[in-house]
Amino acid sequence: MPLFNVYPLYDVTPVSAKGVFVYDENNSEYLDLYGGHAVISIGHGHPKYVEAITNQVAKLGFYSNAIQNPLQKQLADKIESLSGCKDYELFLCNSGAEANENALKLASFKTQKSRVIAFKNGFHGRTSAAVAATDNKNIIAPINAQQKVTILDLNDIGAVKTELEKGDVCAVIVEFIQGVGGLDQATADFFEQLDVLCKANNTLFIADEVQSGYGRSGKFFAFQYYKVTPDIISVAKGMGNGFPIGGILIHPHIKAKFGMLGTTFGGNHLACAAGLSVLNVIEEENLMDNVKTISDYFIKIAKTIPQIKNIKGRGLMLGLEFDFEVSDLRKKLIYEYHIFTGGAANKKLLRILPPLNVNKEHIDLFFEALIAALEE
Repeated sequence: MPLFNVYPLYDVTPVSAKGVFVYDENNSEYLDLYGGHAVISIGHGHPKYVEAITNQVAKLGFYSNAIQNPLQKQLADKIESLSGCKDYELFLCNSGAEANENALKLASFKTQKSRVIAFKNGFHGRTSAAVAATDNKNIIAPINAQQKVTILDLNDIGAVKTELEKGDVCAVIVEFIQGVGGLDQATADFFEQLDVLCKANNTLFIADEVQSGYGRSGKFFAFQYYKVTPDIISVAKGMGNGFPIGGILIHPHIKAKFGMLGTTFGGNHLACAAGLSVLNVIEEENLMDNVKTISDYFIKIAKTIPQIKNIKGRGLMLGLEFDFEVSDLRKKLIYEYHIFTGGAANKKLLRILPPLNVNKEHIDLFFEALIAALEE
């Protein structure tokens, strides 16, 4: 049976990985500065991660959410401790799209309203409401387009105010650092006024931290660079270092009811074991401090390369913008220099999303290759 052909694929077949390196079937080594869309947070095959999953699957890999699962509470407490998001409650699911889907559903339940405000170049997933809130008409089917979504310009607080005052908006969803869109960020004033306007208009403020969360920005969540209090925070990507897990942190003013949300696989024993090991490693290895150190080092070197016209993003969620489309450059980096990088909706942007324990030696390897590739 052929695979449903929806992915353009590079001709590379990874068979193993360790730390920040991936190895193909010929044992060729690739430097992974993309982490499979920012999923690999503590490095491939981290021994504490492998041990946690191995021990858990030997005991109990899965049972449904109809029984007690103390690992869920341990994970919730650890997230609260490391993130500083006190008194929020946790609902676990399987992916970023599912996290945003549940966030939007919860906002509609809470407010009894149905329209959503999202922003240009935003990406929130590929499921029903999440994809409708994503600014990419090519991935929105007619069944998704039935959702009531208004897409506005980032930083246009006047337009947001006008729309919120119509009284029918259940949620505003925003990435504090845009991922697929190309690493753009709004101003602090915009984010902070957005928070105030949502609270004044009975609208829930959803912080999409699916890609920027879990220390990638240099803080646990990217919204923590601003004076805002999201009603719901969505997380996934680096949460499980490759094991499928997602979730939403829910402000205590939103009350739970039996049956309001649900999932079969979300928060299963293996996912929680993976999630706990990631948090333990982030804490024990001071990876958020490493993010800041390596980010500063990366940006300092990037500023010396004249072909780089702009440096976007924050922490280890970075974009290098050129005055030409980077598709060929990415191919050259993969096939000739064996380095994985990412693209974006902005075709002139090279996305850098390495594991959070990347070091300066790896950054030097990247820039040596980049400079050589640009000279060619």
